[in-house]
Amino acid sequence: MTKSDPNRVLRRLPLVVGGLGALLLLVNRLLTPELTNSQARGDVLGVILSAVLILTGLIWQQVQPKTPDTVQLIGEEGFILAPDLPEAVKTELAWASHLLLTNTVTRSLIVYYQGKVLLRRGILATKSEVIPGTILKRVLETQKPVYLVALYVYPGRIEFDYLPENTQGVICQPIGKEGVLILGANAPRSYTQQDENWIAGIADKLAVTLGNG
Repeated sequence: MTKSDPNRVLRRLPLVVGGLGALLLLVNRLLTPELTNSQARGDVLGVILSAVLILTGLIWQQVQPKTPDTVQLIGEEGFILAPDLPEAVKTELAWASHLLLTNTVTRSLIVYYQGKVLLRRGILATKSEVIPGTILKRVLETQKPVYLVALYVYPGRIEFDYLPENTQGVICQPIGKEGVLILGANAPRSYTQQDENWIAGIADKLAVTLGNG
């Protein structure tokens, strides 16, 4: 289920006010038996103001960014850690995942390291096993992040069957040379550049912790 854009009313307000003003001016002109000079000047001013409002509304429709539509991800909320991890690593993973879930648009995340799933948190899919596909392998090989801004348009989305099936956006952020932080969002094109920098910093911190663990 998508959520409506909260700025929709604001963007349409100048159009509505301008159109209503123009309509009222027309009605007033038709109902006036004799037009005075002062009324004619007022009508001209009213038409100009209505035109400006309508033009402003049209510009806002094009310029103002719309909030991406969000969906309710399909799955159950959970928090699963690999049982054989040292307590210090568990604490670090719990801290990092909490920050990502509460400070970014991430709703589902997985830590995949040295061929194993160390953490699954947020909205979880039924499938828990991560089998690296083309995209994940490329991230591991190049150690460069991949951001799929709208997952549904990518043919390679089928490899992310370990994320909720209606995941809208995915970031695969390398964790050093041996792992990947996989993040799923509930809205397309919703990660900002600041989010990406934040995620990269957390992944670097996890790389140090996991490398020492």
